[in-house]
Amino acid sequence: MANLPERIEKAWENKEGPLVFTTVDKKGTPNAIYATCVSKYDGSTILIADNYFDKTKKNIQNGSKGSVLFITAEGKSFQLKGTIEYHTKGPLFDDMKKWNPEKHPGHAAAALKIEEAYSGAEKLL
Repeated sequence: MANLPERIEKAWENKEGPLVFTTVDKKGTPNAIYATCVSKYDGSTILIADNYFDKTKKNIQNGSKGSVLFITAEGKSFQLKGTIEYHTKGPLFDDMKKWNPEKHPGHAAAALKIEEAYSGAEKLL
């Protein structure tokens, strides 16, 4: 997987509010949630803490691809799409436990492996 372009790296550092995390079920029905407990793991992976997933967890376990949508302080939107891995142990799980607030359970780390990136309709990756 390619590293994110510098434009997206800078946008990520300037994101505001929660992001929207979307998965799909076996029938292709989308499920979108707001996610506040998120972190960029490396240049091609976004981690989302599974604090209270239900449909999202089922979708991931059924092989759903996913996307995250976020907005910057300047009002620019960015969407990152890719495959999702679900980690209940190991380095990505351990990383999530470091930044996920203790008041949340942190059952697992959903790792979005970025394959495509957009700003509006403009494809950046």
